[in-house]
Amino acid sequence: MIQKQSRRTFIRQTLVGTAGIAALPLFQSFKAGANDTIRIGIIGLGQQAMNLMHGFSRIPGIEIVAGADVYGIKRERFQKRMKDFYQEKGVTVEVKTYKNYQEILDRKDIDAVVIATPDHWHALMAIDACEAGKDIYLEKPLTFTLKESLAVVKAVRDNNVILAVGSQQRSDHNFQQAVQLVRKSAIGELKHIDAYVGRAPQPYNLPEEVIPADLDWNQWLGPLPSLHYNSRLNPPVSIDPPLNEKYWAEWRYFKETGGGFTCDWGAHNFDIGQWGLDMDRGGPVKIIPAGYIETDHLTYIYENGVTMSNKPWDEGKQRGIKFWGADGWIEVWRGGIKASESSLLSDGSDDKNKGLLYESGTGHLDNFVESVRERKEPIANVETGQRTCATCILGNIATELGRPVSWNPEKQYFVNDPEAEAHYHREYRVGYKL
Repeated sequence: MIQKQSRRTFIRQTLVGTAGIAALPLFQSFKAGANDTIRIGIIGLGQQAMNLMHGFSRIPGIEIVAGADVYGIKRERFQKRMKDFYQEKGVTVEVKTYKNYQEILDRKDIDAVVIATPDHWHALMAIDACEAGKDIYLEKPLTFTLKESLAVVKAVRDNNVILAVGSQQRSDHNFQQAVQLVRKSAIGELKHIDAYVGRAPQPYNLPEEVIPADLDWNQWLGPLPSLHYNSRLNPPVSIDPPLNEKYWAEWRYFKETGGGFTCDWGAHNFDIGQWGLDMDRGGPVKIIPAGYIETDHLTYIYENGVTMSNKPWDEGKQRGIKFWGADGWIEVWRGGIKASESSLLSDGSDDKNKGLLYESGTGHLDNFVESVRERKEPIANVETGQRTCATCILGNIATELGRPVSWNPEKQYFVNDPEAEAHYHREYRVGYKL
């Protein structure tokens, strides 16, 4: 897995930069028609992968035929569930599992991959998948570092594949409606956004435990520096009796292995905030950490003067977004939407929903499948995911430094700040290279 496999020579290589590439046409050897079967392999078979497996397997014209994970019991669980699923449907589909994800990429009969691994593997796997000519559904956040995020954008465009980011709130009617109203100035000029996500990552402080016999911990670490094992990073599962994860794997909460809630939930809520700001190709110009002088919450400042803060907007600390305009406000979260004037909102039964940013009613996974079939941009494409990812990571960098950080959204680099530049990427372990 450390050494790159031979690259497929049929992939067209270009020298496209990261600016202005969203409009480029997409060409690839696989072009599924409306009735063609799309064959999918899943890389990373943890809790979120089980959710995605359940969703994708129920879309007509989809066959999940392979799964890869470095944890043996997760491979076993995946294969059993897919076998039971196809038996119940009365169809015969051969499903194989692998420890090495490259074996999925080497299969010419697989059209697309789902990458649902810990964040530190996202970039390497996504770039390999691009070079293998596979379309990609990539869990959020896009990558672990800023440098990685731009490398993934380039790989997607160089190899002309479809990449959709798992920021599923973009496919939800409530969030679409909220963003549309904000952009139409239904609450007047936008002034501020409260996008509550939670705390920054903490230092890794879990005690060392014995590594399970069927877990390749060295391969799980991949490009990360050496780190001791704790089961909180890989929640235990069981086949007999059936036992799923009882909590989300906690690698996401530690500096050494994840981006904390800043990246985990920021990839959802900061994403919607920037969508409302029409910043899918932009970003903040200044990032101020919580606790700096009179700043109580992590705050992003945009060139137009609008600010976005990691601040709860209700007593229950709902993880959602509140848009504050000169003439009113809109609150939106999973399962709900409110406005300062109820007349602004629609239940979907009248014409107020017409002209939404994207067609409503299409699930996020369906949107990816449709994009693969029609060779069109998904609702959360790679550039959008990259800008959101950068915003999240910048929040953590400012927090780590304990002071404001200035950012140039056009160049996507720090402004006269060598100390911040040291956090642009993380050094990989020997044998791994971006």
